[in-house]
Amino acid sequence: MAKQAFIPNISADELAARQLDGLRWTLEHAFRGSEAYHARLREVGFEPGDLKSLDDLRRLPFCSVEDLRDGYPLPLLSVPEERVVRIHGSSGTTGKRKILAYTQKDIDDWKDMMARCFELAGCTPMDRVQICVGYGLWTAGAGFQLGCEHFGAMAVPVGPGLMDIQLQLLTDLRPSTICSTASMALLLAEEVERRGLRDKIGLKRAIFGAEAHSPKMRARFEELLGLDGSFDISGMTELYGPGAGLECSAHQGIHYWADYYILEILDPETMEPVAPGEIGEMVVTTLRKEAAPLIRYRTHDLTRLIPGQCPCGCSLPRHDHILGRSDDMIIVRGVNIYPGQIAEILGMFPQMGSEYQILLTRKEGRDFMSLKAERAEGVQADDCGRLASAVADALHRHLLVSAQVEVLAPGSLPRTFAKTRRVVDERDAS
Repeated sequence: MAKQAFIPNISADELAARQLDGLRWTLEHAFRGSEAYHARLREVGFEPGDLKSLDDLRRLPFCSVEDLRDGYPLPLLSVPEERVVRIHGSSGTTGKRKILAYTQKDIDDWKDMMARCFELAGCTPMDRVQICVGYGLWTAGAGFQLGCEHFGAMAVPVGPGLMDIQLQLLTDLRPSTICSTASMALLLAEEVERRGLRDKIGLKRAIFGAEAHSPKMRARFEELLGLDGSFDISGMTELYGPGAGLECSAHQGIHYWADYYILEILDPETMEPVAPGEIGEMVVTTLRKEAAPLIRYRTHDLTRLIPGQCPCGCSLPRHDHILGRSDDMIIVRGVNIYPGQIAEILGMFPQMGSEYQILLTRKEGRDFMSLKAERAEGVQADDCGRLASAVADALHRHLLVSAQVEVLAPGSLPRTFAKTRRVVDERDAS
């Protein structure tokens, strides 16, 4: 029996036709089903029948996280409540949680998107998949498990943490695939190395996401776990959850499921399209989502579209890895800095490891930035002073800001099962 294929082979013309049909359906569905969307579209003088081409997308109003919080607890709901079979929400670190509703069709579409990710990563129904992400209100655990079971592989649903159980299942069941954050993959890899378990596990690949990562961080957990490869997954609670796209074996960007949503890359200041290949903010419009459709939703994630055909043969378009967030920018003495820029500079030094933390303080009205960063394995402590000076010089040269740099031993900074906290801003407490 032939293996089921989940990823469609779609020509550019066919994809455009599907997107136009999906956009028409979404506008009609949201206009008729949601008071919020009805009012927003009427406000700009747009009704569903006005849509003639995909270019008309630019005439539509934006929505944002504020719309989700203003509509709490069931924002943008576009179906009768009795059709809602599940909710998921964000971690809710600031303000009200972002809670999104799902119909059964939404759940079925989500698991199909996730199954595509397992297929693109090279999994087969014979694979065993250890799922090391959070369950419950967060989308990650449910999404990975849904997709894994729909794909036909064996799900090992552990969740985050529980290091002894993680290692026991890695050695006893010998799963071929782990799904986690990049931070969790690094933590697990270092523990495998510390306990001498490398020859007792059978991992081949990691599917990871939910946070920005540096190439050094990725290379380290790939090496320590003995992986053939790892694959960056995209997604967010608002857009079903994880599984909106995946990096393929060519490692030349993330294929996104453009038959499920339209992706625009816009200048976050002007909200106009950037030139092809330039970095901008991801803005998404869903094409099939029933319970809580998105129309030009500002994600604040920064990336760029990658033109041309991918060597892997997948016909669906690509965007670059998430390079940061437009709202993650920190300002130090008038200089705009993204944490990812710090990681890029550390990447210039082979003597430096992947882990770092930025501390921002204020003294007598002046901002100060300090950077703690781990040195690479095998680099002697005697080299730390020279390394710290070289990194500080590079920071000043590339970012035009001064920083006090401290180089630490490998493993000195905190490890986490979830997302690593890269920036500690204590300026408001000063």
